[in-house]
Amino acid sequence: MILLHNPRCSKSRQALAILEERGCDFQIRLYLEEPLSKVELQEILGYLGMEPSELARKGEPAFKEGNLKAACEDQILEAMLVEPKLIERPILVVDGKAVVGRPPETVLELIS
Repeated sequence: MILLHNPRCSKSRQALAILEERGCDFQIRLYLEEPLSKVELQEILGYLGMEPSELARKGEPAFKEGNLKAACEDQILEAMLVEPKLIERPILVVDGKAVVGRPPETVLELIS
């Protein structure tokens, strides 16, 4: 069980608290400090059943600056690798499945 976590994000902190309260055995990956590889990001997108555009944080300055609204999925994926802030968070990954913790209680789907 791995939580892709950004400690500056309130939703991410709330998801972390839910996992801790339930005594879950998990690892925290600070994905802004230890960015995902292309293979890892593609794998997580597969687990989520999402395209890069669905996982992108469209309100981030990098999304607008990169003109990603008009970009293809491959371009958005590449932008997420360069600017991990573009990746929605938190994401909980468990045994080939993943959920975006928005709302944070969504992580319960994989730990119940």
